[in-house]
Amino acid sequence: MSQKRDFYEVLGVARTASADEIKKAYRALAMKYHPDRNPNNKEAEDKFKEAAEAYEALSDAKKRQQYDQFGHAGMNGGFGAGGGQGGMNMDDIFEQFGDMFGDLFGGGQGRRTRKKTGPEPKRGHDLYKELQISLKDAYLGTQVEVAYNHFVTCETCKGKGAAKGTSPVVCTQCNGSGQVNFRQGFFMYTQPCNVCGGEGFTIPSPCPDCKGQCRKQLYEKFTLNIPKGVYDEIEIKATGRGDAGIFGGATGDMIFKIHVKADKQFKRDGDDLTCSVMLTYPQLVLGSQIEIENIDATKETLKIPKGCPVGEKIVIPGKGFFKVRGNTRGNLVVTTKCDIPTRLSSEAKKALTEYSELIGTKPGSDGAITSFFKKFLG
Repeated sequence: MSQKRDFYEVLGVARTASADEIKKAYRALAMKYHPDRNPNNKEAEDKFKEAAEAYEALSDAKKRQQYDQFGHAGMNGGFGAGGGQGGMNMDDIFEQFGDMFGDLFGGGQGRRTRKKTGPEPKRGHDLYKELQISLKDAYLGTQVEVAYNHFVTCETCKGKGAAKGTSPVVCTQCNGSGQVNFRQGFFMYTQPCNVCGGEGFTIPSPCPDCKGQCRKQLYEKFTLNIPKGVYDEIEIKATGRGDAGIFGGATGDMIFKIHVKADKQFKRDGDDLTCSVMLTYPQLVLGSQIEIENIDATKETLKIPKGCPVGEKIVIPGKGFFKVRGNTRGNLVVTTKCDIPTRLSSEAKKALTEYSELIGTKPGSDGAITSFFKKFLG
């Protein structure tokens, strides 16, 4: 029998290695020499056992201190003690380090599962729906009737899933763990229990109304209040309008994504409501006071100053959108435009020509490009 190698040498770490470095080194060797990856390979199996024995000694602070002081002679009482290289039991390795192997290979060997004593409450799903509203509705706020299907708690069994006078019982196949283990040679496998479907319990006498599902589907309607000031793609939550939970779990919510349609006359800019107003040339030059209709059909008085340029933004404070959170609101911003007639009566054309001759045909110099009048066309 060959002499045992130094445990630090086996793992390929320094004698000053930290616990994390030792664990990392062992994981690498376990992955390299694991029997799943090296079937019918005696050499790999021996190295796998050797690495496990080294890790078993060096991962325990007390055993490591004894090994550092006395070497292999100090290793009495460990599961590999006196076994010599290759003499360790594979079952012991999988039982003691099963969690590590489960992480590496997904098999869950040796992994402990929590025993279930009965059904566990689970929250119901959230539901999602998209709604489209007008810009006017977003400005004023509105109400929308929503019709939909969702799961509700079964009234017959009160969400327990079992017939009256009965209750769910712990699965005898998996003893409440929801998993069953079986071994094939050196390897241990875990899979969901086929009796309880991985739940850890069974319902011997299901509720006759919901068939043990503890909830039923229902078609319902309710009115959703959409507040003033909502913007495009905002999400509104209707608490408790989603699917009912399972076995007493909380009910989910319903999430609405609001789409705001474009308006022909009005637009939104932040919390401001914007629009344009068409004015005649005399109204812009002489100034005027006009009345316009807001998006909610209310009348607003708008004062046009003398000499008002085209494109001027006139602000009516506090007539824009309400903020979704808070009591303040934006403004109504009106942009001036000039109505240029394409057809004129002979009298209007004559008056406009006389007006042009009266005020002159050379624009004032205000930094803009100037030109010289030649003639009227047509």
